Amino acid sequence: MIWVKRVWPSIAVLVVLIAAWWAAVVLTGSVVFPTPWQVVTGTMELVRDGTLFEHIGASLMRVGIGFGLAVLVGVPLGLWMGWVKGAHDTLNPLFQMLRPISPIAWIPIAILWFGVGDVSPIFLIFLASVFPMVVQTTVGVHTIEKRYLRAAANFGVSRATLFRQVVIPATLPQVIVGMRIGLGVAWLVVVAAEMIALRSGLGYLIIDSRNAGNRYDLVVAGMIIIGLIGLLLDGLMRLLEKMKIVRWRYAH
Repeated sequence: MIWVKRVWPSIAVLVVLIAAWWAAVVLTGSVVFPTPWQVVTGTMELVRDGTLFEHIGASLMRVGIGFGLAVLVGVPLGLWMGWVKGAHDTLNPLFQMLRPISPIAWIPIAILWFGVGDVSPIFLIFLASVFPMVVQTTVGVHTIEKRYLRAAANFGVSRATLFRQVVIPATLPQVIVGMRIGLGVAWLVVVAAEMIALRSGLGYLIIDSRNAGNRYDLVVAGMIIIGLIGLLLDGLMRLLEKMKIVRWRYAH
């Protein structure tokens, strides 16, 4: 089957890495770093007592709210900056100045403003997600092929109709790219924020497992779960590229 041919190289690499990991722990006689089987048993322990799903749900809730707010703000703002030259000239320098600042650097300010509850990580996720979406959406508007705009103008299309029926559909592929980047950064940021400011979520699970008796099996389990969920979230975002309204822009 075609899908088997696509996935077997990745599976083979994964098997080799797990085997190398297991062999390294056994050969070095490490009593701290866990074997793959110890990670599996630690994960099952979290599943049985229900804490794993509580931590996953808390992290996904924060990412969902922060990322959703970033989409609601970033996409319209990017469209406006790409379509209105004055808006781009005014706001672009500010965004280019703020964009390189790591979201992690905002953690002390977020705690000062919002305390140590859920609002702080949601604010950090919003910051991490909104800049990629604004930039990519603006670029999408600027890279629209002029023949589309000229063709619409030849038919006497109003500026509002042109924006709604030509600019927005033509920009969607870049919007999806910005959303994928933003979601990836958001998932990274929520884990870091939970390590510092909260008592729930996968980030808190990792740091608490380290502090509560050096449970490195749970630390590694948390890392693997974070990676798997990140892969799943990216896969869900890539499904948007297959929509008919977006797919026309991709060569394949």
